[in-house]
Amino acid sequence: MSLSITVNGDPRPIEPGQSVWTFLEGLELDPKKVAVERNLEIVSKSLFKDVILADGDQLEIVHFIGGG
Repeated sequence: MSLSITVNGDPRPIEPGQSVWTFLEGLELDPKKVAVERNLEIVSKSLFKDVILADGDQLEIVHFIGGG
């Protein structure tokens, strides 16, 4: 059984019980270098491992890019 969430406007299936941290790692993103908004609320980086994604969640993920 999979759940459905929306990530940056695109539907995406996920396995139940995934944390924000696990989901980001599955996308090959460094959780330390992104900001995540879940259902219009910013998720603190300190909670990435504790926040479990639910069916219907809407995520916006922003990458930090350094430059000079």
